[in-house]
Amino acid sequence: MKYEDEIFISYAHIDNKPLAEGHRGWVQLLDERLKHFLDPLLDKDASIWRDPKLQGNDELSEILMEKISKAALLVSILTPRYIKSDWCRRELDEFCRNAVSHGGLTLSGKSRLFKVAKTFTKRTDHPDPLRGLIGYEFYEYDEISGRAREFSPEIDPPRDKRYWDKLDDLAWDIKQQIERLRSPEDSGEATSGAVYLAETTDDLREQRDKIKRELQQGGHQVLPDEGLPSRAPAFQEAVREYLKRSRLSVHLIGENYGSIPEMEAERSVVRLQQELAFERGDNAEFSRLIWLPPGLQPKDERQQSFVDDLWKSFSSHNGSELLQVKLEDLKTIIQTKLAQKPKSTPVANEGAGAAHIYLICDQKDVDAVEPLRDYLFDRGFEVTLPLVEGSEAEVLQDHKDNLLICNALLIYQGRASEGWLRMKLRELLKLPGYGRTTPLLSKAVYVGAPELPAKERFKTHEALVVKDYGQFNPAALEPFLAQINKAKGLSV
Repeated sequence: MKYEDEIFISYAHIDNKPLAEGHRGWVQLLDERLKHFLDPLLDKDASIWRDPKLQGNDELSEILMEKISKAALLVSILTPRYIKSDWCRRELDEFCRNAVSHGGLTLSGKSRLFKVAKTFTKRTDHPDPLRGLIGYEFYEYDEISGRAREFSPEIDPPRDKRYWDKLDDLAWDIKQQIERLRSPEDSGEATSGAVYLAETTDDLREQRDKIKRELQQGGHQVLPDEGLPSRAPAFQEAVREYLKRSRLSVHLIGENYGSIPEMEAERSVVRLQQELAFERGDNAEFSRLIWLPPGLQPKDERQQSFVDDLWKSFSSHNGSELLQVKLEDLKTIIQTKLAQKPKSTPVANEGAGAAHIYLICDQKDVDAVEPLRDYLFDRGFEVTLPLVEGSEAEVLQDHKDNLLICNALLIYQGRASEGWLRMKLRELLKLPGYGRTTPLLSKAVYVGAPELPAKERFKTHEALVVKDYGQFNPAALEPFLAQINKAKGLSV
Protein backbone atom coordinates (compact mmCIF):
# COMPACT_ATOMS: atom_id res chain seq x y z
CA MET A 1 0.00 0.00 0.00
CA LYS A 2 1.20 3.53 -0.78
CA TYR A 3 1.11 5.79 2.25
CA GLU A 4 0.44 9.51 2.10
CA ASP A 5 2.17 10.14 5.45
CA GLU A 6 4.68 7.90 7.13
CA ILE A 7 3.84 9.11 10.64
CA PHE A 8 0.54 10.29 12.15
CA ILE A 9 0.80 11.79 15.66
CA SER A 10 -2.31 11.20 17.76
CA TYR A 11 -2.70 13.25 20.95
CA ALA A 12 -5.08 15.11 23.24
CA HIS A 13 -4.87 18.82 22.54
CA ILE A 14 -4.67 19.76 26.20
CA ASP A 15 -1.31 17.93 26.31
CA ASN A 16 0.04 20.41 23.78
CA LYS A 17 -0.99 23.48 25.75
CA PRO A 18 2.05 25.80 26.15
CA LEU A 19 3.21 26.52 29.66
CA ALA A 20 3.44 30.24 28.89
CA GLU A 21 2.49 32.75 26.21
CA GLY A 22 4.80 32.56 23.20
CA HIS A 23 6.06 29.05 24.04
CA ARG A 24 5.45 25.89 22.06
CA GLY A 25 3.55 22.94 23.46
CA TRP A 26 5.02 19.57 24.42
CA VAL A 27 3.58 17.72 21.41
CA GLN A 28 4.64 20.42 18.95
CA LEU A 29 8.20 20.26 20.30
CA LEU A 30 8.20 16.47 19.97
CA ASP A 31 6.87 16.72 16.41
CA GLU A 32 9.57 19.20 15.33
CA ARG A 33 12.41 17.46 17.13
CA LEU A 34 11.42 13.99 15.95
CA LYS A 35 11.66 15.17 12.35
CA HIS A 36 14.98 16.87 13.13
CA PHE A 37 16.32 13.58 14.51
CA LEU A 38 14.79 11.39 11.79
CA ASP A 39 15.68 13.17 8.56
CA PRO A 40 19.50 12.75 8.80
CA LEU A 41 19.00 9.01 9.42
CA LEU A 42 16.95 8.39 6.25
CA ASP A 43 17.68 8.54 2.53
CA LYS A 44 14.91 11.12 2.20
CA ASP A 45 12.95 13.23 4.68
CA ALA A 46 10.22 11.62 6.77
CA SER A 47 6.63 12.81 6.28
CA ILE A 48 4.91 13.54 9.61
CA TRP A 49 1.33 14.74 10.03
CA ARG A 50 -0.25 16.13 13.18
CA ASP A 51 -3.72 17.60 13.56
CA PRO A 52 -3.21 21.21 14.61
CA LYS A 53 -6.80 21.86 15.72
CA LEU A 54 -9.33 19.70 13.90
CA GLN A 55 -10.61 17.39 16.63
CA GLY A 56 -14.27 17.76 17.51
CA ASN A 57 -15.20 19.55 14.27
CA ASP A 58 -17.77 17.36 12.56
CA GLU A 59 -17.16 18.93 9.15
CA LEU A 60 -13.46 18.22 9.27
CA SER A 61 -13.53 14.83 11.01
CA GLU A 62 -13.53 13.10 7.65
CA ILE A 63 -10.18 14.75 6.88
CA LEU A 64 -8.69 13.16 9.97
CA MET A 65 -10.08 9.73 9.18
CA GLU A 66 -8.71 10.02 5.65
CA LYS A 67 -5.27 11.00 6.97
CA ILE A 68 -5.25 8.12 9.45
CA SER A 69 -6.25 5.59 6.80
CA LYS A 70 -3.26 6.62 4.67
CA ALA A 71 -0.64 6.78 7.44
CA ALA A 72 2.03 4.09 7.78
CA LEU A 73 2.78 4.52 11.49
CA LEU A 74 0.80 5.91 14.41
CA VAL A 75 2.53 7.67 17.33
CA SER A 76 0.17 7.91 20.30
CA ILE A 77 1.04 10.47 23.01
CA LEU A 78 -0.25 8.58 26.04
CA THR A 79 -1.54 10.64 28.98
CA PRO A 80 -4.55 10.47 31.31
CA ARG A 81 -6.45 12.84 28.98
CA TYR A 82 -5.57 10.73 25.92
CA ILE A 83 -7.01 7.65 27.62
CA LYS A 84 -10.23 9.51 28.51
CA SER A 85 -10.63 11.13 25.07
CA ASP A 86 -13.25 9.48 22.87
CA TRP A 87 -11.70 11.17 19.84
CA CYS A 88 -8.21 9.87 20.54
CA ARG A 89 -9.59 6.37 21.01
CA ARG A 90 -11.45 6.75 17.71
CA GLU A 91 -8.19 7.72 15.94
CA LEU A 92 -6.43 4.71 17.43
CA ASP A 93 -9.23 2.29 16.55
CA GLU A 94 -9.49 3.66 13.00
CA PHE A 95 -5.77 3.27 12.40
CA CYS A 96 -5.83 -0.31 13.67
CA ARG A 97 -8.88 -1.16 11.55
CA ASN A 98 -7.24 0.16 8.40
CA ALA A 99 -3.90 -1.45 9.23
CA VAL A 100 -5.50 -4.87 9.63
CA SER A 101 -7.18 -4.42 6.23
CA HIS A 102 -3.96 -3.34 4.52
CA GLY A 103 -1.05 -5.54 5.49
CA GLY A 104 -1.56 -5.90 9.23
CA LEU A 105 -0.49 -4.07 12.40
CA THR A 106 3.05 -5.40 12.26
CA LEU A 107 5.89 -5.25 9.79
CA SER A 108 8.67 -7.83 10.10
CA GLY A 109 7.30 -8.62 13.54
CA LYS A 110 7.46 -4.96 14.67
CA SER A 111 4.36 -2.95 15.53
CA ARG A 112 3.25 -0.01 13.41
CA LEU A 113 2.04 1.60 16.65
CA PHE A 114 4.43 3.65 18.81
CA LYS A 115 3.45 4.43 22.40
CA VAL A 116 4.98 7.66 23.70
CA ALA A 117 4.16 7.96 27.41
CA LYS A 118 4.37 11.65 28.29
CA THR A 119 3.52 10.92 31.91
CA PHE A 120 2.68 7.92 34.07
CA THR A 121 -0.56 6.00 33.59
CA LYS A 122 -1.36 2.49 34.79
CA ARG A 123 -0.80 -0.10 32.10
CA THR A 124 -4.18 -1.64 32.91
CA ASP A 125 -5.75 1.68 31.80
CA HIS A 126 -3.99 1.74 28.43
CA PRO A 127 -6.14 1.17 25.33
CA ASP A 128 -6.00 -2.47 24.24
CA PRO A 129 -3.86 -1.92 21.10
CA LEU A 130 -1.21 -0.08 23.15
CA ARG A 131 -1.21 -2.16 26.33
CA GLY A 132 1.22 -4.77 25.09
CA LEU A 133 3.77 -2.28 23.72
CA ILE A 134 6.89 -1.40 25.71
CA GLY A 135 6.63 2.30 24.90
CA TYR A 136 8.91 5.29 25.35
CA GLU A 137 8.56 6.77 28.83
CA PHE A 138 9.38 10.47 29.05
CA TYR A 139 9.22 10.47 32.84
CA GLU A 140 10.72 8.80 35.87
CA TYR A 141 8.55 6.88 38.31
CA ASP A 142 9.41 6.26 41.95
CA GLU A 143 7.99 2.84 42.79
CA ILE A 144 8.19 3.50 46.53
CA SER A 145 6.46 6.89 46.65
CA GLY A 146 4.31 6.34 43.55
CA ARG A 147 5.37 9.78 42.26
CA ALA A 148 6.07 10.43 38.58
CA ARG A 149 8.14 13.35 37.25
CA GLU A 150 8.25 14.23 33.56
CA PHE A 151 11.57 14.77 31.80
CA SER A 152 12.18 18.40 30.92
CA PRO A 153 12.00 19.21 27.18
CA GLU A 154 13.87 22.49 27.61
CA ILE A 155 16.81 22.98 25.28
CA ASP A 156 18.69 25.53 27.38
CA PRO A 157 21.43 24.23 29.71
CA PRO A 158 21.33 22.28 31.84
CA ARG A 159 19.40 20.05 29.42
CA ASP A 160 17.64 16.96 30.76
CA LYS A 161 19.68 14.27 29.03
CA ARG A 162 17.01 11.65 29.73
CA TYR A 163 14.50 13.48 27.50
CA TRP A 164 16.92 13.67 24.59
CA ASP A 165 18.07 10.06 24.97
CA LYS A 166 14.46 8.88 24.93
CA LEU A 167 13.75 11.00 21.86
CA ASP A 168 16.80 9.48 20.19
CA ASP A 169 15.50 5.97 20.98
CA LEU A 170 12.10 6.81 19.51
CA ALA A 171 13.63 8.29 16.36
CA TRP A 172 15.92 5.30 15.85
CA ASP A 173 13.11 2.75 16.14
CA ILE A 174 10.82 4.74 13.83
CA LYS A 175 13.70 5.10 11.37
CA GLN A 176 14.10 1.31 11.25
CA GLN A 177 10.39 0.80 10.64
CA ILE A 178 10.32 3.44 7.89
CA GLU A 179 13.26 1.70 6.20
CA ARG A 180 11.32 -1.55 6.29
CA LEU A 181 8.36 0.21 4.68
CA ARG A 182 10.47 1.79 1.96
CA SER A 183 12.50 -1.35 1.22
CA PRO A 184 10.43 -4.43 2.16
CA GLU A 185 12.96 -6.77 0.57
CA ASP A 186 15.58 -5.63 3.09
CA SER A 187 13.32 -5.82 6.12
CA GLY A 188 14.67 -9.02 7.63
CA GLU A 189 15.68 -9.05 11.29
CA ALA A 190 19.28 -8.68 12.38
CA THR A 191 21.08 -12.00 12.22
CA SER A 192 24.05 -11.13 14.45
CA GLY A 193 22.34 -12.59 17.52
CA ALA A 194 19.33 -11.69 19.66
CA VAL A 195 19.96 -10.40 23.17
CA TYR A 196 17.45 -10.72 26.00
CA LEU A 197 17.88 -7.46 27.92
CA ALA A 198 15.85 -8.14 31.04
CA GLU A 199 13.37 -5.57 32.31
CA THR A 200 14.77 -3.87 35.40
CA THR A 201 13.77 -1.46 38.17
CA ASP A 202 13.44 2.29 37.72
CA ASP A 203 16.78 3.05 39.39
CA LEU A 204 18.54 1.30 36.47
CA ARG A 205 16.15 2.25 33.65
CA GLU A 206 18.58 4.81 32.21
CA GLN A 207 21.47 2.31 32.17
CA ARG A 208 19.26 -0.28 30.46
CA ASP A 209 18.25 2.25 27.81
CA LYS A 210 21.91 3.03 27.07
CA ILE A 211 22.73 -0.66 26.60
CA LYS A 212 19.65 -1.20 24.42
CA ARG A 213 20.50 1.82 22.27
CA GLU A 214 24.05 0.63 21.57
CA LEU A 215 22.95 -2.94 20.86
CA GLN A 216 20.33 -1.84 18.33
CA GLN A 217 22.73 0.55 16.64
CA GLY A 218 25.17 -2.36 16.40
CA GLY A 219 22.59 -4.40 14.47
CA HIS A 220 21.47 -6.71 17.29
CA GLN A 221 17.87 -7.61 17.94
CA VAL A 222 16.94 -6.73 21.51
CA LEU A 223 14.22 -8.66 23.33
CA PRO A 224 11.63 -8.32 24.75
CA ASP A 225 10.30 -6.15 21.95
CA GLU A 226 6.78 -6.02 23.42
CA GLY A 227 5.51 -5.39 26.94
CA LEU A 228 5.59 -8.43 29.21
CA PRO A 229 2.24 -9.72 30.57
CA SER A 230 1.22 -8.64 34.07
CA ARG A 231 0.08 -12.10 35.25
CA ALA A 232 2.80 -14.47 36.39
CA PRO A 233 1.91 -17.58 34.27
CA ALA A 234 1.71 -15.58 31.02
CA PHE A 235 4.76 -13.56 32.07
CA GLN A 236 6.87 -16.70 32.52
CA GLU A 237 5.67 -18.20 29.25
CA ALA A 238 6.54 -15.01 27.33
CA VAL A 239 10.01 -14.74 28.92
CA ARG A 240 10.78 -18.38 28.13
CA GLU A 241 9.87 -17.83 24.49
CA TYR A 242 12.08 -14.74 24.27
CA LEU A 243 14.98 -16.58 25.92
CA LYS A 244 14.70 -19.43 23.40
CA ARG A 245 15.37 -16.89 20.63
CA SER A 246 18.38 -15.36 22.42
CA ARG A 247 22.05 -16.27 22.59
CA LEU A 248 22.71 -13.97 25.55
CA SER A 249 20.67 -12.57 28.43
CA VAL A 250 21.70 -9.47 30.38
CA HIS A 251 20.26 -8.77 33.83
CA LEU A 252 20.72 -5.47 35.68
CA ILE A 253 20.25 -5.80 39.45
CA GLY A 254 19.58 -2.51 41.27
CA GLU A 255 18.81 -1.21 44.73
CA ASN A 256 15.03 -1.75 44.50
CA TYR A 257 13.24 -5.09 44.58
CA GLY A 258 10.77 -4.10 41.90
CA SER A 259 7.20 -5.05 41.10
CA ILE A 260 5.73 -8.52 41.62
CA PRO A 261 3.54 -9.97 38.84
CA GLU A 262 -0.06 -10.81 39.61
CA MET A 263 -0.60 -14.37 40.89
CA GLU A 264 3.03 -14.51 42.12
CA ALA A 265 3.64 -14.75 45.86
CA GLU A 266 6.94 -12.93 46.34
CA ARG A 267 9.34 -13.07 43.38
CA SER A 268 9.85 -9.78 41.58
CA VAL A 269 9.90 -9.27 37.82
CA VAL A 270 13.69 -8.92 37.99
CA ARG A 271 14.19 -12.07 40.02
CA LEU A 272 11.82 -14.14 37.88
CA GLN A 273 13.64 -13.22 34.68
CA GLN A 274 16.99 -14.18 36.20
CA GLU A 275 15.63 -17.53 37.38
CA LEU A 276 14.05 -18.25 34.00
CA ALA A 277 17.36 -17.48 32.26
CA PHE A 278 19.07 -19.91 34.66
CA GLU A 279 16.39 -22.46 33.81
CA ARG A 280 17.17 -21.92 30.10
CA GLY A 281 20.59 -23.39 30.86
CA ASP A 282 24.13 -22.17 30.24
CA ASN A 283 25.49 -23.94 27.19
CA ALA A 284 27.43 -23.35 24.00
CA GLU A 285 24.47 -21.47 22.47
CA PHE A 286 23.37 -19.39 25.47
CA SER A 287 24.90 -17.60 28.43
CA ARG A 288 23.97 -14.97 31.02
CA LEU A 289 25.51 -11.74 32.26
CA ILE A 290 24.28 -10.50 35.64
CA TRP A 291 25.41 -6.98 36.53
CA LEU A 292 25.41 -5.21 39.87
CA PRO A 293 26.52 -1.56 40.01
CA PRO A 294 29.69 -0.93 42.05
CA GLY A 295 28.79 0.09 45.59
CA LEU A 296 25.26 -1.35 45.33
CA GLN A 297 23.24 -0.86 48.54
CA PRO A 298 19.86 -2.68 48.39
CA LYS A 299 17.02 -0.63 49.87
CA ASP A 300 14.98 -3.42 51.45
CA GLU A 301 15.45 -6.86 52.95
CA ARG A 302 13.97 -8.69 49.96
CA GLN A 303 16.48 -7.15 47.55
CA GLN A 304 19.34 -7.70 49.98
CA SER A 305 18.36 -11.36 50.24
CA PHE A 306 18.19 -11.64 46.43
CA VAL A 307 21.65 -10.10 46.01
CA ASP A 308 23.09 -12.33 48.75
CA ASP A 309 21.61 -15.40 47.05
CA LEU A 310 23.23 -14.40 43.75
CA TRP A 311 26.68 -14.10 45.30
CA LYS A 312 26.32 -17.38 47.18
CA SER A 313 24.82 -19.54 44.45
CA PHE A 314 26.12 -18.17 41.15
CA SER A 315 28.54 -20.40 39.30
CA SER A 316 30.35 -19.27 36.16
CA HIS A 317 29.71 -21.76 33.38
CA ASN A 318 30.05 -21.57 29.61
CA GLY A 319 30.73 -17.85 29.69
CA SER A 320 28.01 -16.81 32.15
CA GLU A 321 29.28 -14.18 34.58
CA LEU A 322 28.22 -12.29 37.70
CA LEU A 323 29.78 -8.85 37.33
CA GLN A 324 30.23 -5.80 39.53
CA VAL A 325 32.07 -3.43 37.21
CA LYS A 326 31.53 0.01 35.68
CA LEU A 327 28.72 0.32 33.14
CA GLU A 328 31.19 1.04 30.33
CA ASP A 329 33.05 -2.18 31.19
CA LEU A 330 29.77 -4.10 31.08
CA LYS A 331 28.99 -2.71 27.62
CA THR A 332 32.45 -3.74 26.43
CA ILE A 333 31.95 -7.24 27.82
CA ILE A 334 28.57 -7.57 26.07
CA GLN A 335 30.00 -6.46 22.72
CA THR A 336 32.99 -8.79 23.10
CA LYS A 337 30.76 -11.79 23.81
CA LEU A 338 28.49 -11.03 20.86
CA ALA A 339 31.46 -10.65 18.53
CA GLN A 340 32.65 -14.16 19.36
CA LYS A 341 31.32 -17.23 17.62
CA PRO A 342 29.64 -19.74 19.94
CA LYS A 343 31.78 -22.79 20.61
CA SER A 344 30.37 -26.23 20.10
CA THR A 345 31.94 -27.50 23.34
CA PRO A 346 33.33 -25.69 26.37
CA VAL A 347 37.00 -25.90 27.32
CA ALA A 348 36.16 -27.74 30.52
CA ASN A 349 35.06 -30.77 28.47
CA GLU A 350 38.13 -30.95 26.28
CA GLY A 351 40.56 -33.82 26.57
CA ALA A 352 42.34 -34.96 29.70
CA GLY A 353 45.67 -33.31 28.83
CA ALA A 354 47.72 -31.32 31.33
CA ALA A 355 45.75 -28.38 32.68
CA HIS A 356 47.45 -24.99 32.59
CA ILE A 357 47.44 -23.19 35.97
CA TYR A 358 48.27 -19.51 36.17
CA LEU A 359 49.82 -18.94 39.61
CA ILE A 360 49.54 -15.22 40.31
CA CYS A 361 51.76 -13.67 42.96
CA ASP A 362 53.45 -10.38 43.80
CA GLN A 363 57.19 -10.06 43.19
CA LYS A 364 57.64 -10.13 46.98
CA ASP A 365 56.23 -13.68 47.05
CA VAL A 366 58.05 -15.26 44.11
CA ASP A 367 60.30 -17.32 46.40
CA ALA A 368 57.40 -18.29 48.67
CA VAL A 369 55.39 -19.87 45.83
CA GLU A 370 58.19 -22.17 44.65
CA PRO A 371 56.99 -25.14 46.79
CA LEU A 372 53.46 -24.73 45.34
CA ARG A 373 54.82 -24.47 41.82
CA ASP A 374 57.01 -27.57 42.21
CA TYR A 375 54.19 -29.59 43.76
CA LEU A 376 51.71 -28.69 41.00
CA PHE A 377 54.26 -29.42 38.29
CA ASP A 378 55.01 -32.83 39.84
CA ARG A 379 51.25 -33.53 39.78
CA GLY A 380 51.30 -33.07 36.00
CA PHE A 381 50.09 -29.48 35.67
CA GLU A 382 51.65 -26.78 33.51
CA VAL A 383 52.31 -23.84 35.85
CA THR A 384 53.01 -20.26 34.77
CA LEU A 385 54.06 -17.38 37.02
CA PRO A 386 53.70 -13.69 36.14
CA LEU A 387 56.46 -12.11 34.09
CA VAL A 388 58.90 -10.26 36.40
CA GLU A 389 61.24 -8.76 33.81
CA GLY A 390 60.40 -6.57 30.84
CA SER A 391 58.67 -3.28 30.12
CA GLU A 392 55.40 -2.37 31.81
CA ALA A 393 53.53 -3.00 28.55
CA GLU A 394 55.15 -6.43 28.12
CA VAL A 395 54.32 -7.44 31.69
CA LEU A 396 50.68 -6.34 31.32
CA GLN A 397 50.24 -8.09 27.95
CA ASP A 398 51.76 -11.30 29.28
CA HIS A 399 49.42 -11.15 32.28
CA LYS A 400 46.33 -10.75 30.08
CA ASP A 401 47.49 -13.53 27.76
CA ASN A 402 47.88 -15.88 30.72
CA LEU A 403 44.40 -15.02 31.95
CA LEU A 404 43.02 -15.97 28.54
CA ILE A 405 44.86 -19.25 27.98
CA CYS A 406 44.99 -20.75 31.48
CA ASN A 407 42.54 -23.46 32.55
CA ALA A 408 42.65 -22.61 36.26
CA LEU A 409 43.76 -19.69 38.39
CA LEU A 410 45.55 -19.66 41.76
CA ILE A 411 46.20 -16.31 43.47
CA TYR A 412 48.85 -16.40 46.20
CA GLN A 413 48.91 -13.70 48.89
CA GLY A 414 51.79 -13.73 51.31
CA ARG A 415 53.58 -10.44 51.77
CA ALA A 416 51.43 -8.64 49.20
CA SER A 417 48.93 -6.07 50.49
CA GLU A 418 45.19 -6.50 50.85
CA GLY A 419 44.76 -3.86 48.12
CA TRP A 420 46.83 -5.99 45.73
CA LEU A 421 44.61 -8.99 46.44
CA ARG A 422 41.42 -7.00 45.86
CA MET A 423 42.76 -5.75 42.54
CA LYS A 424 43.47 -9.32 41.41
CA LEU A 425 39.99 -10.47 42.44
CA ARG A 426 38.40 -7.61 40.49
CA GLU A 427 40.23 -8.83 37.41
CA LEU A 428 38.25 -12.06 37.61
CA LEU A 429 35.10 -10.02 36.92
CA LYS A 430 36.73 -8.48 33.85
CA LEU A 431 37.74 -11.75 32.16
CA PRO A 432 34.91 -11.60 29.57
CA GLY A 433 36.00 -8.06 28.72
CA TYR A 434 39.54 -9.32 28.10
CA GLY A 435 38.07 -11.75 25.56
CA ARG A 436 37.74 -14.94 27.60
CA THR A 437 34.70 -16.93 26.45
CA THR A 438 35.05 -20.11 28.53
CA PRO A 439 34.89 -20.55 32.33
CA LEU A 440 37.89 -21.40 34.45
CA LEU A 441 37.98 -24.97 35.75
CA SER A 442 38.76 -23.60 39.19
CA LYS A 443 39.65 -20.34 40.95
CA ALA A 444 41.34 -20.18 44.35
CA VAL A 445 43.10 -17.76 46.69
CA TYR A 446 45.96 -19.24 48.70
CA VAL A 447 46.61 -17.05 51.78
CA GLY A 448 50.07 -17.71 53.19
CA ALA A 449 52.39 -16.32 55.85
CA PRO A 450 52.67 -13.97 57.62
CA GLU A 451 49.44 -14.46 59.56
CA LEU A 452 47.59 -11.16 59.98
CA PRO A 453 44.13 -10.17 61.34
CA ALA A 454 43.08 -8.85 57.91
CA LYS A 455 43.90 -12.23 56.36
CA GLU A 456 41.84 -14.05 58.98
CA ARG A 457 38.86 -11.82 58.16
CA PHE A 458 39.20 -12.31 54.40
CA LYS A 459 36.25 -13.99 52.64
CA THR A 460 35.02 -14.04 49.03
CA HIS A 461 32.43 -15.78 46.87
CA GLU A 462 34.59 -15.28 43.78
CA ALA A 463 36.99 -18.16 44.50
CA LEU A 464 37.92 -20.92 46.89
CA VAL A 465 39.92 -19.64 49.85
CA VAL A 466 42.80 -21.62 51.33
CA LYS A 467 44.60 -20.32 54.45
CA ASP A 468 47.93 -21.95 55.30
CA TYR A 469 50.37 -19.84 57.33
CA GLY A 470 52.94 -22.53 58.12
CA GLN A 471 55.16 -24.67 55.92
CA PHE A 472 53.48 -25.56 52.62
CA ASN A 473 50.97 -28.38 53.11
CA PRO A 474 49.95 -30.13 49.86
CA ALA A 475 46.62 -31.12 51.41
CA ALA A 476 45.59 -27.45 51.37
CA LEU A 477 45.45 -27.53 47.56
CA GLU A 478 43.25 -30.63 47.31
CA PRO A 479 39.87 -28.76 47.04
CA PHE A 480 41.34 -26.64 44.23
CA LEU A 481 42.69 -29.67 42.36
CA ALA A 482 39.48 -31.63 42.95
CA GLN A 483 37.50 -28.90 41.17
CA ILE A 484 39.86 -29.07 38.19
CA ASN A 485 39.64 -32.84 37.92
CA LYS A 486 35.86 -32.82 38.29
CA ALA A 487 35.50 -30.24 35.53
CA LYS A 488 37.75 -32.30 33.26
CA GLY A 489 35.76 -35.45 34.01
CA LEU A 490 38.58 -37.17 35.88
CA SER A 491 38.38 -39.12 39.10
CA VAL A 492 39.59 -37.20 42.15
